[in-house]
Amino acid sequence: MFKKTPVAASLVAAASLLLITGGCSATNTGKTAEAKPAAAVPAKVDYTKMTPAALAEYLVLESDGFDLKQPTQEGTTGRHRLTQDEIQKACSLGKGKEVDDKTREKVMALAAASIKYPEGGIKLGDWKKGRELAWSGYGFRTAHNPDDHVKGTPGGNCYNCHQLATDRTGGNIGPALTGYGARGTSPDMLKYTYDVIYNPHVYFACTNMPRMGAVGVLNQQQIADIMAYLLDPNSPVNKQ
Repeated sequence: MFKKTPVAASLVAAASLLLITGGCSATNTGKTAEAKPAAAVPAKVDYTKMTPAALAEYLVLESDGFDLKQPTQEGTTGRHRLTQDEIQKACSLGKGKEVDDKTREKVMALAAASIKYPEGGIKLGDWKKGRELAWSGYGFRTAHNPDDHVKGTPGGNCYNCHQLATDRTGGNIGPALTGYGARGTSPDMLKYTYDVIYNPHVYFACTNMPRMGAVGVLNQQQIADIMAYLLDPNSPVNKQ
């Protein structure tokens, strides 16, 4: 769960997940396409002289191998999604390298500054809605068949990495959360759970866990519903 990801691997992985249009061109409808000017021949690049990080960045962002102009659901472009922010840059380490104390403190501070709390304080939502949000992986996919957020609500896809209730099969990349409600619902526990879902780097610098709230995948109400699924005594998570 807390393994650091090299920049080359993270860029290529992000490209594979977010921008799969390279081999997915639209089919010919029978209409004659207008002639287009020949594309400029790119300058030759000596890959052997590039670092792995530089090569990955070139292949993803500069070689025209992906459609970086395609629109995203959040109103940006594919290029914007593949451009690292401060936390991602700080956590993009070479193979075998560990986060040093100075970087860890920086990442945790940036994460803490990103967290926005609900007006009126943190409260549990509806665990039944949280159950479906934790299971659903819908949302934010682009390319030839993009997710339409008008037709479906984005989910948290928590089961992809965690085992929660045992009536559904979860992953083991992250720790099992079965029986999570035994931790109680004190103000400190509510804050901790909210923070970890919103931006887990505040406690675990350079974790692989997504920043669900900070990057806008889940809104505050959705986080409250998933928290209820984890903490409500009536939730299947706590009925083992």
